[in-house]
Amino acid sequence: MIYPTEDQQVQEQWKKDIGDLHLIYDYDANNVETGEPEKWRYEMWFSHEDRITYAIHGGPMAGRYNYQKADYQCIRPGELWQCNWLEETGTICSLVYDIPKKKITTLLGFSRGHWDNPESAHGDKRNSEDFERWRGLAKQGKSQSDRFMLNDQANLLESFRGQGDFKPIDPTWPTL
Repeated sequence: MIYPTEDQQVQEQWKKDIGDLHLIYDYDANNVETGEPEKWRYEMWFSHEDRITYAIHGGPMAGRYNYQKADYQCIRPGELWQCNWLEETGTICSLVYDIPKKKITTLLGFSRGHWDNPESAHGDKRNSEDFERWRGLAKQGKSQSDRFMLNDQANLLESFRGQGDFKPIDPTWPTL
């Protein structure tokens, strides 16, 4: 859903700014085991007005392919958009796309199950075994407040319209 929902200009601005937009970006990060510098590459497609499609190519979550119901919020037309979603793993995701600065700023509230067992979070939602395993990750930890919080910024490498190498999704497929 695009917020504010009652503002037709914002609805049209979404199409102009980020509708069908595909982004590839890198986080400058450190390897969680060795501490050595590395790149965590992410690929995001603002595929529908109420969905996001993504792939993770680097870092501990590399090998994850997913789509989610998402909410978009216009912060400043033509400049800043926020996209928020909840994963089956229990992870809360918030992404801000700064169009003129070509920056992605994120806050991820990983469930303990997801952060502590990243290999179990790999896979593709279209595979029922992956999907059910992900749902099990959300149940791990002492409580819903038992999370690993990750704040980071990434540099945009590519920006184009369309699905790229992603498989299209049906916006009627269920998500959380």
